Amino acid sequence: MRYLYDKLMGPRGLEQRFSFLNPMKTNLTEMIRKPDEVRTYVVERFMADTDREKLFFLPFNTGDGGHWLLVAINPFKEIVYYLDSLHKDWTTYPAMKTIVDTIIQTVRAQRKIQVPKRKANNITWNRVECPRQRNNIDCGYYTLRFMKETLLMDRTDIPSDYFDEYRCAYYSKDQLDEIKEELCQFIIELQVL
Repeated sequence: MRYLYDKLMGPRGLEQRFSFLNPMKTNLTEMIRKPDEVRTYVVERFMADTDREKLFFLPFNTGDGGHWLLVAINPFKEIVYYLDSLHKDWTTYPAMKTIVDTIIQTVRAQRKIQVPKRKANNITWNRVECPRQRNNIDCGYYTLRFMKETLLMDRTDIPSDYFDEYRCAYYSKDQLDEIKEELCQFIIELQVL
């Protein structure tokens, strides 16, 4: 994520429209073991930006073998975009959905937004028809590309059939190699290794 921040968000001045949530604090294991801590962390992050619309990227690890997917949340509009390169539905991870819904409802209450009772749980979840992975190992790279392409589009909404410019059934080897090479080059530049 630092790679995306340093290479795209910072240079393009996108910090006012996008933000990242720490996946170490928001993965499925943490949501099950420490739901209150996860809620507190995310609510505080959302409440720091209540005066403007912003899309928060939550790279989510399912904990069942380490699958990564992207949950992008616009708390201002109460919309959740779900991008899973395995094309599973969010109902596969009920703990994740419950906590995200509770977080949005908490933010709504703290912002003192009145919603009729029949609409209290009316949070929009959009399953995005994103590119699908062909193996069991590229999910992290797909998740990075989803975030990168959203930043490149500079949109706080993600179309249900994905962005026209990047729509495809699968990423090609070249597209995956591109994100891998960019990430490796960034790590080398940081002199982390």
